[in-house]
Amino acid sequence: MPVGTAFHERTFALCNSLNYREWSGYYTVSVYEVHHEHEYNAIRNAAALIDISPLYKYLVTGKDATRLVNRVITRDINKVAVGQVIYACWCDEEGKVIDDGTITRLEENKYRWTAADPSLRWFRQNASNMDVQIEDISEKVAALALQGPTSGKLLKAVAEAEIANLKYFRVTRGKIAGVTVDISRTGYTGDLGYEIWVPWNDAVKVWDALMDKGKQFDIHAAGMLALDVARVEAGLLLIEVDYSSSKKALIASQKYSPFELGFGKMVHLQKPNFVGKAALERDQKEGVARQFVGLEIDWTEVEQRYEKYGLTPAAPSQASRVAVPVYCGEKQVGKATTTTWSPVLKKMVALASVDTDHSQNGRRVQMEITIEAVRQKVTAKIVPMPFFNPRRKTAVPV
Repeated sequence: MPVGTAFHERTFALCNSLNYREWSGYYTVSVYEVHHEHEYNAIRNAAALIDISPLYKYLVTGKDATRLVNRVITRDINKVAVGQVIYACWCDEEGKVIDDGTITRLEENKYRWTAADPSLRWFRQNASNMDVQIEDISEKVAALALQGPTSGKLLKAVAEAEIANLKYFRVTRGKIAGVTVDISRTGYTGDLGYEIWVPWNDAVKVWDALMDKGKQFDIHAAGMLALDVARVEAGLLLIEVDYSSSKKALIASQKYSPFELGFGKMVHLQKPNFVGKAALERDQKEGVARQFVGLEIDWTEVEQRYEKYGLTPAAPSQASRVAVPVYCGEKQVGKATTTTWSPVLKKMVALASVDTDHSQNGRRVQMEITIEAVRQKVTAKIVPMPFFNPRRKTAVPV
């Protein structure tokens, strides 16, 4: 049975919908109100506070900490400075992605590593004969995502920390409500945002300070439904929705190379040996069968399909995690994994895995929709991702 996170006594009081889901053994709010409109608007127009404590979190320390990280991930950790955060993936021996997450270099040989799935056993297996300690701090460190255009101003007002010059994917240490916290310029919304790493037992103090000061910045607590729409607009993949971990795959086609997920820039083949390197060298040389792309669905065509039934389509307010086929003519060439209406773009967009031969930007394909239990096809255009990429995401806020 799920349990509450460190912020549960605060999130529960705000959750009028009582709409929850389970995330890694914790109760997580899907939506606080009946509809997630205000929460989404807070992400894009003000400030949203999201409880992300269920993430798995590991502390890697010791003389060989850097060596271990470099052995497991596909990126070169030696190029990462102290105080820097990177997004990375790690693979099995066949070069198929196990998971992805962020790694923060806190000190020369000290890292905080986040993962969607439990990863302690895999990390320890690869740490054999190394002088390294890997501690699961998932239940010791709570985490909040503070996202949105006013998040920087709010943090400057409430935190005793160097926020003004905190660059994208960097981390600083400071205090909020007297509690020592780490603040990283990271997030899962594709907007200006921060993630705050808090000692579990002091979590509520930090929540209260942010919500109290945040009133003047129009802060809202936000749940997973709003986050899902935002992360699709940002072109960000979700494990077990957009792709399967190779450890959970039942058949070969459920396993993905980083080059099939748009993670190619995170594969540094010039660095010393790492898990999956030989297979990834082959992938780079020979190419891969699939690519992750963005789809922009022709909404006028959707309306025409509904009109045949005397119906008016409603823009879906919630992201759909149900995979649907993508066609080129009569041939299926892939699948759309997550589809949503983008309120900020006024378009219906989707993340999709399609055959490499059909993955070029500008190409028109067809995506399946169902109306009155009848399957239909509508035109979709392959477009670059992210769909939404505001300048404020990476700019230093004023």
